[in-house]
Amino acid sequence: MPYTIDQEAAIRELQAIDVNYAGDRYKTNNEIFVFPSPVLELYEQHLFYLLKNSEVKDLDRKYIMRPDYLSYDEYKTVNLAHLLMFVNSIRCIEDFNLLKVVVPTFQAVIEILKDKFSQKEIEDLLEVNW
Repeated sequence: MPYTIDQEAAIRELQAIDVNYAGDRYKTNNEIFVFPSPVLELYEQHLFYLLKNSEVKDLDRKYIMRPDYLSYDEYKTVNLAHLLMFVNSIRCIEDFNLLKVVVPTFQAVIEILKDKFSQKEIEDLLEVNW
């Protein structure tokens, strides 16, 4: 069943596995906005752990330029498409046309995200000038 954008956004908002939870958060110095870090430092810190706990698979043609499809079929969420691109050293979606693809286990993904589930309090976030 197809979803509207509003329905899909509501569903994704409830999922704890998201690229926005992998980075740190920041706040503006006026404390009006809180936003995620644009850097995937958590993935970078745990890259070798993810690679060690991965499977190398043949990339089916239906996944060419569609890491979101592969993410859904492997993890039942499209939220980990960026992780699949990162561990395979793919910087843009057009380059996602490998013969073999590295797919981290879902358990490995959960392990590296565990410490990010306990969010910092707003007053503990680093401030940026706005």
